[in-house]
Order: sequence, then structure tokens, then C-alpha cells
Amino acid sequence: MPQTVLITGASRGIGAAAALAFGRRGWQVGVNYLHSRRQAEEVCQAIRQAGGTAIPIQGDVSRSDEAGRTVETALSALGGLDALVCNAGIALPQMLLTDVTDDQWRGLFAADVDGIFYTCRAALPHFVRQKAGAVVTLSSMWGQTGGSCEVAYSAAKGAVIAFTKALAKEVGPSHIRVNCVCPGVIQTDMNAHLSPDDLEALRQETPLECLGEPSDVAEAIYYLCSPQSRFVTGQVLGVNGGMVI
Repeated sequence: MPQTVLITGASRGIGAAAALAFGRRGWQVGVNYLHSRRQAEEVCQAIRQAGGTAIPIQGDVSRSDEAGRTVETALSALGGLDALVCNAGIALPQMLLTDVTDDQWRGLFAADVDGIFYTCRAALPHFVRQKAGAVVTLSSMWGQTGGSCEVAYSAAKGAVIAFTKALAKEVGPSHIRVNCVCPGVIQTDMNAHLSPDDLEALRQETPLECLGEPSDVAEAIYYLCSPQSRFVTGQVLGVNGGMVI
């Protein structure tokens, strides 16, 4: 039987690259999206062309009811679930904490923290029943170190790391593994606002002297869901070119 995975926020960027990484290895993939249906269908088509199986699943995982429906749709359409990748999230423009509005703060935590809580809560009963499962959350290097003018984002991503470690301890006896990936500077839409000079400065700050690609993060995500990481749980894996050591 092919293994199955649900990836939230999988219509573009790191999520899309992760979906392709799983699909090309024969996994059945649930490609969750919020608004970008066309992009999600393109990801599914690319997976099918590579010989895999994929379905688009619309849902706003920052809402409890929609997160639950997204998980139930994946379970039904894929015939089960072996792994969950909590990738959906947003970022704010760089700004002073005193300029962050109430709505921006709440919206950021809803997308980056609540979505992981709701999705994991919905999927865990299934994983517990089958006494197996892998969960990967997506944080950021700023969740590890904090970033100036990134206080809200750092706080949300730091919460993801704490959530991951605590949940790994809680569900380990049920043979469920929970790990976190912390990307550095990755060339995605989230960083598209940066100027060429800003990107070059970041490249020079990175010990490996290059910026990351979505596929770099996708391979780390795949490893943490695969049988090759059967003895790995509660870990935070930085994919940042040495920016944070």
C-alpha cells in the first residue's frame, strides 16, 4: 500500500516542493490550499505526471472546523494517513513591534500557530488508533533566535518549536513522531519583497554563501516523515546554510 501524507499550504513555495518530493517517491499526497486552486491543481498534475497520486483539498486550517474537515477529507480520499506536514503560514512585513496592529498579531498567530494546533488535533486520533504516524511542523530560524523587526513572527514561530517538542513527548508512547523544520532564507514568494541588494547581503551572511531553494527544505521534511528517521522525534532541524548554528 502506498503511504499517504497531507501537506497544508501546499499550492506553492515550500509546501508545493514538499508535495512533489513525496509524490515522486510514490506517496499519495493531499495538497491543501486556501485560495490558490489553480496552483494546487498544477502541483497535483505534476505529481501525476511523475507517476504519483495527488488530490487538491481546499480548507482554511486556521479555522477549527475547516481544519477538521480538511483532515477528514484527506483520510477519506487517500484511504488513511501516514504523515502530516503543517506548512501553512504567513509572515508580516518587517516592522517595529509598536507598529503591529491587533489584527495583524491575531491573524499571524491564527495562521502560523492555531492552524498547526487544529490540524494536529484533528489528525492525532487517527494516528493514535493506528499506533503510527509522523508529524512535521514548519517554523523558522527566527523562531530559534528571534529577529529584530520580526517580533510577532519570531514569537509565533517560537511557539511552533515549543508545541513540537511538547507534542513529541506526549504522543511518543503511541509511536507517533513529531519534528520541526526551521528554514533560513529560502527563495519563495515570502521573500519576494526583498531587493536584489538585500538578497545579496543575506547570501554573503550565509556560511555556505548561497540562498536556499524550496527543494532543500522539502527534502528535510521528507526525511523526517520517512522510515529513515524512525528514531528521530522532538527535534528541530535547521535548513539555513549555516546562518544559525
